[in-house]
Amino acid sequence: MIILELLISSLIKSNEMYEEVVELEKFDEDTLAVLHNPEKSSQTEIGYRLAWARTYLKKAGYLENSARGVWALTDKAKQSEEIDSREIVSHVRSLDKKTSKDSEDPTDPATAIDESPEETLAWRERLHHILIEEMSPDAFERLTQRMLRESGFVHVKVTGRTGDGGIDGKGIARINGLMSFHICFQCKKYKGSVGSPEIRDFRGATVGRADRGMFITTGSFTKPAIEEANRDGAAPID
Repeated sequence: MIILELLISSLIKSNEMYEEVVELEKFDEDTLAVLHNPEKSSQTEIGYRLAWARTYLKKAGYLENSARGVWALTDKAKQSEEIDSREIVSHVRSLDKKTSKDSEDPTDPATAIDESPEETLAWRERLHHILIEEMSPDAFERLTQRMLRESGFVHVKVTGRTGDGGIDGKGIARINGLMSFHICFQCKKYKGSVGSPEIRDFRGATVGRADRGMFITTGSFTKPAIEEANRDGAAPID
């Protein structure tokens, strides 16, 4: 199983696992862009299926997440020479039948996430609806301003200008009171995926105006967008 192979020698975070699986399976951009339920969340179909796999493996005793979103093999997994996915599915389903006959299936990743497989996603779906359908772009910018301030940024301002190269605001990040750097951020209230052209355009707008750029979206980022954000020789975009 791919997930267990990835974890043989190290700990891995959920997003790193996603990137490794995409690389190993060589999924194309059309496949990566498919959302599981676009009306309720921005989770991709591949991300949904990976969450499902992690949930089953954890319930079967092969995976553990010792910290939020960080996964590792258990001793049981390390000592197993061969693992049958069908046996895992059968075992987990039998466990769920014993614990609850009337409740929703807790192994369904629609009601289970990385750090707590039994946690429901109702509040996430409600939040996604508010962000996409009810909140105005201006309100989303102010929400971003508040989020950055709560995260330790200072002098965070929403510019509110049009024709500013995609820059919606700026602020200063301080590290342990010893150093600081200026950032510009862009907010994209979006259902789909942000591509590499948007990242390149935003980087161009930040040149000479900030040390780093921060791109925040309610959607997701394509693989080329992530690669462009971390391209060697170019200012990084977070």
